[in-house]
Amino acid sequence: MIGQSSRRSHRCRLPVGGATPGAFSKTLPAPLPEMNPMVNRVWGRLIAPLAALAALAVPAAAVTTPILVVEADSGKVLYSQGATDPWYPASITKLMTTYVALDMVRQGKVSLDTLLTISPEAAAEPPSKMGFKPGTQITLDNALKIIMVKSANDISWAIAEGLGGSAEGFADMMNETAHRIGMRESRWYNPNGLPEPRQWTTARDMAILARALMRDFPDQQGLFSISAIQFGKSVMANHNGLLGRYPGADGMKTGFICSGGFNVVASATRNGRRIITVVMGQPSARERDIKAADLFDYGFGQSAGWTAQTLETLPASNLAAPPDLRPYICDKRKPIPVDEGPGALTAGADGTATQLFGSATADTSNLAFAALGAANVRGRSLPPRAPLQPIAVWTGRSPAEGAAALAQAEQEAQASKEAARTAKVEAARQKREEAKAAQAAQAAKAEAHKQAAAEKAAKARAAAVTAPKPKTAAKDKVPAAASAYTAAEAPKAAHKPAAKKAETKADAKPAAKKTEAKPATKKAKGKDDDA
Repeated sequence: MIGQSSRRSHRCRLPVGGATPGAFSKTLPAPLPEMNPMVNRVWGRLIAPLAALAALAVPAAAVTTPILVVEADSGKVLYSQGATDPWYPASITKLMTTYVALDMVRQGKVSLDTLLTISPEAAAEPPSKMGFKPGTQITLDNALKIIMVKSANDISWAIAEGLGGSAEGFADMMNETAHRIGMRESRWYNPNGLPEPRQWTTARDMAILARALMRDFPDQQGLFSISAIQFGKSVMANHNGLLGRYPGADGMKTGFICSGGFNVVASATRNGRRIITVVMGQPSARERDIKAADLFDYGFGQSAGWTAQTLETLPASNLAAPPDLRPYICDKRKPIPVDEGPGALTAGADGTATQLFGSATADTSNLAFAALGAANVRGRSLPPRAPLQPIAVWTGRSPAEGAAALAQAEQEAQASKEAARTAKVEAARQKREEAKAAQAAQAAKAEAHKQAAAEKAAKARAAAVTAPKPKTAAKDKVPAAASAYTAAEAPKAAHKPAAKKAETKADAKPAAKKTEAKPATKKAKGKDDDA
């Protein structure tokens, strides 16, 4: 179809030659009008050649991948690209959820020991999640640790319901707070960042939020650098692949959905200087982490002058809505990627500004990702991660209560497992019994069929013996070689002449004897008379 062929022919071009940091861009296909398939094919044959020529003459509209490097203390911009373009935030939304929660703690409305209850709605949220049953309780402190490390959507929902009365009410609080701290481009509709077409933010707004978290809650900075949490026997590592790998990395949060790609708001400190880096729309967690590391290297090598832009002075975007990267990030022909986190990074070289700004070609046929070409990160990875130092989390008010609840849950799970195993064994036994019964029934049916056939054959033989024999013609009347029809058609007089001949012979012989005897008798009688 023309729609598909046009998308392929217009796909992703990068500028060539000496490039500057902001020159790299990714090209998205322009939407095509809806057409009848037949009209679409005809239309394609007519305009395809013209469209190919036009693509060479007129550059397609480009959408830059949001990238921002900022000094945390001053708010001065060290590098920006598409920093005010709207973008789908994914789980970096949880930074906004955390700010609202900590702000309520600061105001004395709640405490970190406040218990939150998992509702059926929270339990129904899709992964990533903890999977607690409805009715489970957890402190706000543990909930915040879980959403920063595990990025659990069910726990974020529980925070929203517990502090805002409902997810909708909490979203109103998120928007009010965002406006108050200077996030002018963000729109919030849920507390966890799951796909919502009306919810978006910008790299600039996320940098403002990161600075606000550092400035307003200095005693909670450890919340954003936890390498792992431990719940019972389960250890869950932070998805942020910079922690424990990039020197000085100390936060903050990653996120991924198909529509927005792989995002991160990261912070690192070197020689007392703290830098915030925001990277959005990357094709994988690995590329996201490596590019963020490259941006840190670049940022620490720069100094903000008196004339440097600040977050407040960044120009507004001309985009009315975020681009949808779903066709490029989550192609239906490929498995949907996941936020691999540190597990995907094992060893490699460190990044440099030369690699960051070198010319590159796209590593995917779907999309040319801007500013940091895939060729720059191909074959690279961050150093091995430092050993995890998990922080314990629990349900209930205290570790003891949590341990008791966990033990009970484990017992219930074990009992359920045993019951399932018993049911499985019983089902297998019953299946075997049914199979044996079916086999026996089949054998009995075959035997009955065999016996019926034998009885039928015996009856047939008995009937053949007792049946009357058909009458046949006399042997002397029917020639051996003749058929029944031949005997019936033969003339009855055929044997009569022979019988008559035999009878004449027999009669003639005695007659001759009588004729000879009579004269002899008469002669003898004459001799007596003469004597």
